[in-house]
This record gives sequence, C-alpha cells and structure tokens, in this order.
Amino acid sequence: MEPVEKPNQKSLFKRIARLLTGFLIALLCLSFVSVLLLKWIHPPTSAFMLQRQQEMYWNDNQDPEINYEWADWEEISPYIKVAAITSEDQRFAEHWGLDLDAIEKAIDEHQRGESLRGASTITQQTAKNLFLWPGQSFIRKGIEAYLSVLMEALLSKKRILEIYLNIAEFGDGVYGVKAASKIYFNSDPANLDMIQSALLVTALPSPRRYNLANPSAYMIERRNWILQYMFYLGNTDYLKKLE
Repeated sequence: MEPVEKPNQKSLFKRIARLLTGFLIALLCLSFVSVLLLKWIHPPTSAFMLQRQQEMYWNDNQDPEINYEWADWEEISPYIKVAAITSEDQRFAEHWGLDLDAIEKAIDEHQRGESLRGASTITQQTAKNLFLWPGQSFIRKGIEAYLSVLMEALLSKKRILEIYLNIAEFGDGVYGVKAASKIYFNSDPANLDMIQSALLVTALPSPRRYNLANPSAYMIERRNWILQYMFYLGNTDYLKKLE
C-alpha cells in the first residue's frame, strides 16, 4: 500500500509552486520594464562595468576608475557604426536578435572537432553587457537569448546599436566609443574616420588583450580586413537598413 501524502505536504508544495510562479512573473515584468525604459533612458552603467569595478577593488585598487561617457547617435561617426557591424554582426539589420544561421554553423564546426566559436549578435552582446555576467553556461545563454528577443521587440535597431557602442569595452576599464575616442585618438566620436573606426573595433573580442595604444600585427591585419568588408556591406549606406 502506497503511503498517503499528508495534507500539509500538499499545501507546502502548492505554496512553493505559487512562490516560484510569482517570482518568475516578477522577473519577467522587471525585465520587460527595464528594457522598455531603454527607449528613453541612457544606461548610467552596466553589469559588466560594475563587475569590473568590483574586480579592481578586490585587486587592491582602492579607487577603481571606469572611463565611461555617453554619446548620442548623432554624435557618433557613421564609420564606427558600420565597422562594429562589419566586425561583430554583418546580419544585424536582418535578424531579430539571434542569428540562427551563425549558431547552426558554429554548432556544426564544433561537432566536426573545431573549437567552439562565438555566434553572438550585437543584440546579444548588448543584453549580456547590460544585464548579465561573463562566462559560458546554458543558463546565461538562455537568459541572454530571451533578453535579446525582448530588446528587438521593444527597441529599434538604431537604439540597440547606439547602446552597444556606448557600453562596449574598448580597453581595460574603457567603456563606450566616446571614452575610447578621447583616450586612443584624442578625438570626439563624431570625428572618427574609417581607419580609426576599423582599428577601434579590433579590440572588441578581447579588450584587455588587444591594446589599442599599441596595436599588434594581428590587429592591423584585422583592421584592414574590416575596411575591405565595410565596402562589401555598402559602407555607410548600410545604416539606411536600420531606419
């Protein structure tokens, strides 16, 4: 004979289920409101900036400094916009947050024994930098995918790219194209030319490894590749697709 479940056990399970359901609904509502507010409010910081400040503090830096300044869309050179798309997400104008073709290709390459490469779109990188944490896990990637689709539903492509260029890390503690332009070129982001723009985005995959103050041979080679493919994409005419 199977043991009879006590009524108080059923009540406890129901209460836990209600609490978990309520918690999940609250998280969904919070994420919706947080992304929606980005239509009008510039993020004052990001999860990655806060984590970097914490790392600096724990490394005995008592005054951890983050270089971060916001630049509106009109204050950013069109060349750096196209360069970022060329380097990071050439299908940015077409996808809805996730590039399924790139994901499928990365999985196929991994199954053939090649190293697993990233297939993150600009939208995914923006979601990750704003709200999440570094590292690779299925949980984080799942949350990242959800936030990316939500951002695509609530924000324009131009706004997503504007946020991305303002919170991306271009050097150790250097966040956003405005701070990077001043530090590495003594210039405003509006005045970046094609060559400067192409060089800046070479640091995006690993900004603490690739030093824009002293570009390596690989960075120069990568810059030249980006310049070439900017023309293949149509250069600044590509930005018309985001309108």
